[in-house]
Amino acid sequence: MKRTEKSMQRRSCLRALTGAFALGCVSATESFLFGQDAEEAVAPPAAPMDLTKPQATRWQVGVNIDTPVTFTSGIATFPVFMDWPEQTVAVTNRLVEGRVGNVAVRDLPGAKQVVCTIPRLTSGGSVRVEFEMEVVRQPIVAPEDTSDLVIPARMPREMRAYMGNSPMIDASHPSIRNLSRELANDAPENAWEKVRHLYDVVREKVRYQEGPIREASDALKTGVGDCEDMTSLFVALCRNAGIPARMVWIPGHCYPEFYLEPREATAARGELAGQWYPCQAAGTEQFGGMLESRPVLQKGDRFRVPEQRTPVRYVAEFFRCDRQGSKAPRVEFVRKPV
Repeated sequence: MKRTEKSMQRRSCLRALTGAFALGCVSATESFLFGQDAEEAVAPPAAPMDLTKPQATRWQVGVNIDTPVTFTSGIATFPVFMDWPEQTVAVTNRLVEGRVGNVAVRDLPGAKQVVCTIPRLTSGGSVRVEFEMEVVRQPIVAPEDTSDLVIPARMPREMRAYMGNSPMIDASHPSIRNLSRELANDAPENAWEKVRHLYDVVREKVRYQEGPIREASDALKTGVGDCEDMTSLFVALCRNAGIPARMVWIPGHCYPEFYLEPREATAARGELAGQWYPCQAAGTEQFGGMLESRPVLQKGDRFRVPEQRTPVRYVAEFFRCDRQGSKAPRVEFVRKPV
């Protein structure tokens, strides 16, 4: 038994009820991904938030397992919040109950997982592993002067994952390549304005509409898509223009980031010379900055996870075991604000 990114194939999208929030995409399996009703995941607070100030939220993340049959070689993984330039994360409580063999943290480029191994759990047994986390997210303000920002002339090694194709981001599709060539003919000289032009094109060519996840080329062809599809198309166009770009995943929503660097910048060893800038492909227009209270869960769209044979778009929850009987363990993954 396992859950993979295929569980995100169908989802509905809810409009946030305040102008400060972006359009929020919520999957039909949101109760699995977030451990609560979808409406609760994106419901606005009773009083308006001032998103120009840091936002602190507390989250409960974990897995609960009850089994009617004995199983062996159990493994459960779930992504957790991690530090980013715009957010800090602190574990405030940790709970492990039941016959858990080991609980470890696995670092992936762009994501962090908790890995729980359960060597053997007998019929009627249960396991509970939960973390409470406090996440403080800072607002991101767009730079006032962008005249000195350029597309990297030499692509740092760590940027290569953010160029080319990714699951559901078919940047090499002929329709996307053709559009990229057309846009390159009259692209602005300024790098920032060049990215802004791509951003405007996506929002002009694709109308927001809920539906099943699409390839970026399908969103371009049909002219409709939700936050994932519009983000995928923007990322694909950026990559064709030589600009590193990636997806940012937050509870109930996603948006893209693009990477530029100062013209004469020299990176210190082990560091990037430039910076990632966010924008909002679907929903309230935000470009170069981001006012958002929901914490970042992961960044990227081509993850290599040991339990998966091929790269995945999103690091989802996962469970696998060898069971001794026809019935299956009941597995509940939890991610909810507290």
